[in-house]
Amino acid sequence: MRYALTDAEWRLIKPTLPCKPRGVPRVDDRRVLNGIFWVLRSGAPWRDLPERYGPYTTCYNRFVRWRFAGVWDRVLAAISRRDDADVQMIDSTIVRAHQHATCIKHGVTEEFGRSRGGLTTKIHAVVDGNGLPLRLALAPGHQHDSLSATALIEGLPEGGMLLADKAYDANAIRSLVASRGGWANIPPRRNRRDPICFSPYLYRDRNLVERFFNRIKHCRRIATRYEKRAANFLAFVKLAAIRLWLGVYESTA
Repeated sequence: MRYALTDAEWRLIKPTLPCKPRGVPRVDDRRVLNGIFWVLRSGAPWRDLPERYGPYTTCYNRFVRWRFAGVWDRVLAAISRRDDADVQMIDSTIVRAHQHATCIKHGVTEEFGRSRGGLTTKIHAVVDGNGLPLRLALAPGHQHDSLSATALIEGLPEGGMLLADKAYDANAIRSLVASRGGWANIPPRRNRRDPICFSPYLYRDRNLVERFFNRIKHCRRIATRYEKRAANFLAFVKLAAIRLWLGVYESTA
């Protein structure tokens, strides 16, 4: 089946899922996850889920309940523990919102922002030296990148290096990285007066974060935002990140 978990991927993700020792047995986790990944990759509405994955309500309810319970966060944290995160890259990408996603109550933002492309949402990501995701967040499309950077780079290890573009050239960001004994290799803006240390040679590796965005946008549910709730959209982004990690472990097994 297209987009379904392989046997190797299922063996990796199965131990990270919550167990249900008592009560009515839960519907087959693998079948439900395959249905969720099908929606993620195809971008189709939940009601169009093929019958082989069971009722669409079962897949949707499991997706939302496990998001509320923090299951997707725990799974991503469990499989993203690697030793090559001394070099990290941060960036964002803009995703346009479908008209059906913007039908929300007046005064509720849900991380929508108005920019040149209409209503948009930004996906912020920090990746490791191999371009694999470590931390993810959302912001309105019009919001400046540096405003979301502080919370994301707090996971930078001691003595690590941060690669970012000019949008992150802020004294607060550089000071935060320096306080952890690290180095922010960020090109200076034109209006910066004080000199800084910058290596164009090391900066070339920053394209890995751009490649990450390109890969997750193969999932049509991410390339266009169909979710009204920001939490659901971020959960889909995390599922795409989980699938990338599973593919890496499978290829090295």
